[in-house]
Amino acid sequence: MLNTPPCVGSCSEFPRLPRAGRRGADASTVCAPAAAPLGAEKAVTCLLSLGWLVPLLALLGYVGHVFLGQRAKQWSALFGIVALALGFALSVGMLAQTIGGASIDVSVPWLSMGGINVPMGFSIGPLQAVMLTMVTFVSCFIEIYSMGYMKGDIRYNRFFANVTLFVAGMLTAVVANNFILFFAAWEIMGLCSYLLIGHWFEDPANGRAATKAFLVTRIGDVGLLLGIWWCFTLTHTFQFAALPGDLAALHLPAATLNAIALLIFLGAVGKSAQVPLQIWLPDAMAGPTPISALIHAATMVAAGVYLVARTYPIFQMAPSALFWVGLVGAVSAFIPATIACVQTDIKKVLAYSTISQLGYMMLGLGVGAMEAGIFHLLTHAFFKALLFLAAGSVIHAAGTQNMHEMGGLWKKQRWTAATFIIGSLALAAIPPMSGFFSKDAILAAAYVSPDPVFYWLGTVAAGLTAYYMTRVVLMTFFGSPRSEHVYEHAHESPAVMVVPLVVLAVPAAALGLAAGFLRHLLAPGYIKPDVGLIEFVPLLFAIAGFLWAYALYTAPLARRAALLRSPLIAAPYTLFKQLWFFDHAGSVVTYVLGLGPSFVIGAFDRYVVDGLVNACGSLCLWLGRMCRRLSVGNAQAYMLTIAVAVVIGLVALQFQAMGG
Repeated sequence: MLNTPPCVGSCSEFPRLPRAGRRGADASTVCAPAAAPLGAEKAVTCLLSLGWLVPLLALLGYVGHVFLGQRAKQWSALFGIVALALGFALSVGMLAQTIGGASIDVSVPWLSMGGINVPMGFSIGPLQAVMLTMVTFVSCFIEIYSMGYMKGDIRYNRFFANVTLFVAGMLTAVVANNFILFFAAWEIMGLCSYLLIGHWFEDPANGRAATKAFLVTRIGDVGLLLGIWWCFTLTHTFQFAALPGDLAALHLPAATLNAIALLIFLGAVGKSAQVPLQIWLPDAMAGPTPISALIHAATMVAAGVYLVARTYPIFQMAPSALFWVGLVGAVSAFIPATIACVQTDIKKVLAYSTISQLGYMMLGLGVGAMEAGIFHLLTHAFFKALLFLAAGSVIHAAGTQNMHEMGGLWKKQRWTAATFIIGSLALAAIPPMSGFFSKDAILAAAYVSPDPVFYWLGTVAAGLTAYYMTRVVLMTFFGSPRSEHVYEHAHESPAVMVVPLVVLAVPAAALGLAAGFLRHLLAPGYIKPDVGLIEFVPLLFAIAGFLWAYALYTAPLARRAALLRSPLIAAPYTLFKQLWFFDHAGSVVTYVLGLGPSFVIGAFDRYVVDGLVNACGSLCLWLGRMCRRLSVGNAQAYMLTIAVAVVIGLVALQFQAMGG
């Protein structure tokens, strides 16, 4: 257990070590309290000093699954649920303290090598407290929901063990105050995503999806690792708090700072499935639906956005890097939104919407509105978890993910339909839902940025979002049933699945009311840009998207079919249906970067390496055959051979003597 001193009033931001974690520095546990207010009667133990308990509780839940889960059987889910519930209670307490201005950064000695000391520790501030509260709350209800969804699964305990470890990895990444611990937690999430996406590995498609997710995200991880190592070689520290100041003190060229920031951003692009590394996330829908909710809402993809926010001071020193963050975000908001418009799998529609919403978050970070990007991360976590769990409820009842086989389910699943509609309104940024306030702040910041094209890409994406979510709602819950078999067997899900939907619907609808408070907490003094009437343009696009979808999907099927045959619609429809050919391009890149070099390496091995070995063998055989001819059994021939050898030896000695 970390031995941290009590804090009076509030904890200061970071250990004021002279050069913490660098050559010659002495890293130690630090919790420097602010001066006690006049009249304070006693010290109050700082709850923030227990921040390390939140990921530890989740890790203990995982240990409980591993060692006791088989005995507990159907009750094994409680290990993770109780651990996350306790973590949520502790996170709320820490959030209350950060509202009062408290923060803490604790480090202890960990590794010393070559005169370089590397400490290990955790930090809790407003950003971390908000993230901990959101992750524990959402993850806890996803696990409760999973008790009903995964009931009867042959690997029930293994599922919950991996889920709890997944959440523990995310919580560790949130509280880590250094790149070493952060990267370890980052890789734990990568491993757990592989295990959970491929949970039903009997189906080869699931195994391929898990492998694809693992390998594509590793591309980004290589960039992140290079960025971390570059920072360390320059500053001899892995500490988040120390890095920006140390890099600034070195007066590095702008190109170097931009390169470091972009390498870090590459890790975020892979983890948060941003263009062009977004191809793994839709295929990840092969896993159980609760895992889709967990990946899309509270872990994994959220970690990439959090990484950029956590290292934001480095990006602020590299404005060119921020431009690329904004550009990738704007493109990622737009392109996946177009693809979502033509998907027929309800989970894949939500998957592409996640990529699009993550693009909005990156756009906010890229245009300098970090607090708006993180606020959208928070609101998105609630309504996207709600949407995926509601979609899982539909799939659980209907037995299909294909929306062409649904229709009319409102009559069979009232609670599921109502909560799904609330989540859809929040995703489409319709006021007064939470998504409106966070997305509105991002687009306002994009409009006043030096690159207003980002604003228009985001605005068009807002209209597309309203279109495809209205399409999903109409195709799934309204109209006539398209499959009598599906409709007859559909039913409302059990209470263990419905209650989490109702609970998550509350923040999905109402969190926007806390917009001003959260912005001030994350960035004191933040003032939302005043853009006048232009602020309502995204809302007008959203309304237009809703009306277009309503008109199209309440019309006869023949009219939609005729519309698709028109040249104006057919070309973009094909482009969107082919996923903008990103998967095809990925296959070509895989061939060029993977199979192409393998052929070259194979040819070198076959003709050069093996050729040299075979040449040596052939030379030995030839020499053997030549020497064999001397063994003829004739004594005179042997004497002649000896005489020739003696003459050659004498000649060699003579030449050696002449050379001497």
